[in-house]
Amino acid sequence: GRNSLQDIISRTAKEIFIPLTVGGGIRDIDDISKILRAGADKVSINTAAIGNPELISSASQTFGSSTIIVSIEAIKQPDGNYKAFTDNGRNSSSRDVISWAQEVEQRGAGEILLTCVDKEGSGKGFDLLLAKELSNAVSIPVVVHGGAGNMEHVLDLIKSSSLSGI
Repeated sequence: GRNSLQDIISRTAKEIFIPLTVGGGIRDIDDISKILRAGADKVSINTAAIGNPELISSASQTFGSSTIIVSIEAIKQPDGNYKAFTDNGRNSSSRDVISWAQEVEQRGAGEILLTCVDKEGSGKGFDLLLAKELSNAVSIPVVVHGGAGNMEHVLDLIKSSSLSGI
């Protein structure tokens, strides 16, 4: 309930000349519209998308697929599967990451931002298996973050998958 970023977005968009993506606290089409009008080029949604997947469809139809990024916070489970979480990895959605990514693509998202929560902040490298599996499961761009500690980790990720960004 704290979407007071419009001023910061507007000032930032006036000062920098690179694509600006905004995420966090986006709940509905109105929030997306305000953020885009303030100067963002794209929005990233997670919690609202999991809670209401139709938001992805509506947003991509309203603003275009290239504007809508769905963030997926993935945590490996004891059985080896990955579940999608919300709220910085605090709340499980019970959704399988790969099937959720495929649904996100079918609903019209233009990109996926994959956070390997287990690796986030560790500096021990990316979850290469997850990155490869997810990038092979969808045809939209996938950007991965969480785990890089050095350039070798980045190179390992590039070599092991067909990602769009790190």
